Amino acid sequence: MKGIEIFDPRLQRILNPDSRLEQLCTGAEWGEGPVWIGEQSCVVWSDIPNNRMLRWSAEDGLGVFRQPAHFSNGNYRDRDGRLVTCEHGRRCISRTERDGRVEVLVDRYQGARLNSPNDLVVKSDGSIWFSDPAYGIMSDREGYRAESEQDGCHVYRFDPLGNELSRVANDFEKPNGLAFSPDETLLYVSDTSASHAADGCHHIRVFDVLDGRRLVNGRLFAVIEPGLPDGFRIDQQGWLYVSSQDSIQVYAPDGCLLGKIQVPEKISNCTFGGAEGNRLFITASTSLYAITLNTRGCQS
Repeated sequence: MKGIEIFDPRLQRILNPDSRLEQLCTGAEWGEGPVWIGEQSCVVWSDIPNNRMLRWSAEDGLGVFRQPAHFSNGNYRDRDGRLVTCEHGRRCISRTERDGRVEVLVDRYQGARLNSPNDLVVKSDGSIWFSDPAYGIMSDREGYRAESEQDGCHVYRFDPLGNELSRVANDFEKPNGLAFSPDETLLYVSDTSASHAADGCHHIRVFDVLDGRRLVNGRLFAVIEPGLPDGFRIDQQGWLYVSSQDSIQVYAPDGCLLGKIQVPEKISNCTFGGAEGNRLFITASTSLYAITLNTRGCQS
């Protein structure tokens, strides 16, 4: 099939005869953090250097969702359907209420400002798990240059009900994308420190989730190349759809690389959506792409 490399016959399960990559729109400088808004049949995503969020729907095409957007990056929806966003500019996790107000949920750990929250997922209990590398404070391109107030770049769990922030992983160089397995017993986290160091990391690690609150037994899941494993999503059977330099790389839970969905631009992230939940929307450099698959996402 044109544009799809098959390394393992299991990949055929998710492919339809008409599965082909489509470029839906272009015009971003560096698109990130796509999220599907089902009630509006649209995708919202961040254009970080332009300090805005974009919106695309089949009916309306491309438009601006919010500008300025505090150099937003990753986006997700909580269990009440509200948009939750990582902001580099305010170095926080924010939530968009139904009346349009944007509220800062958390921006400090033990009294010190976070670095620049990058990507996030919302667990079924409503807790927000996010990565906090320093990309947004390293220059003025994707935020505001500043000194870090933390002792490194870590992964956190925030409980909005108790307003409680806890650090769940502290041994990453540059934690980035993250996603739960369908049963939420595993959390996958990418490390992209190779973006600023030739000998840095470009892999995904996986952890066991203990008591729904803590991470234990961290181990290597897959090394991603070419490029870096930025954002990724997981489908209902537990397969990972991972961004890289040239493709969405599809992995089985056993770590086997099943194949690649070739994309003509450097990929940042992806999300499942569409009326049936079987459209994989991909943010890649300047453009938004999509492909219809014979599977559905397990998370927003």
